[in-house]
Amino acid sequence: AAATTWRQHLVQRSVVLFVVGAFMALVLNLLQIQRNVTLFPDEVIATLFSSAWWVPPCCGTAAAVVGLLYPCIDSHLGEPHKFKREWASVMRCIAVFVGINHASAKLDFANNIQLSLTLAALSLGLWWTFDRSRSGLGLGITIAFVATLITQFLVYNGVYQYTSPDFLYIRSWLPCIFFSGGVTVGNIGRQLAM
Repeated sequence: AAATTWRQHLVQRSVVLFVVGAFMALVLNLLQIQRNVTLFPDEVIATLFSSAWWVPPCCGTAAAVVGLLYPCIDSHLGEPHKFKREWASVMRCIAVFVGINHASAKLDFANNIQLSLTLAALSLGLWWTFDRSRSGLGLGITIAFVATLITQFLVYNGVYQYTSPDFLYIRSWLPCIFFSGGVTVGNIGRQLAM
């Protein structure tokens, strides 16, 4: 009975994380498209929220995996994550993440390096404010690296493109967004696991 309850809990957490990831993908993609940061083919733009159909399910799946991975790695390291464990803190973390993403589309810097460094500082600030665990930092960096590689692969194969790419087919600040997104989803996952 305990195993069944645990499985149900795991499925519920996965569904919640998937929905959160898919919804955030739609909202954040809308912010980026408004500033013409990402360019999808014309026929794609006509669809819901101006997003490619595969973006929300991919982001939802990634969110479910990441959100389940964080508490799992915490327990493997024997480091129960107790820093700022309440829903109010998680909601603030989401708000800051949306703010960082919004900044990537709205802030005008003299060059992309300045923007990237600013977003890197903001992303580390998000980790320091809402996480502060070594596992959170390590996972965030890993997620940023893997997600950036996947994005470069998709852009290279013409699935979509970035306006004025400045770093191997993509925008140099993208890893910062993936890092802060990983930390944010990890926090949601940890909170759901409690």
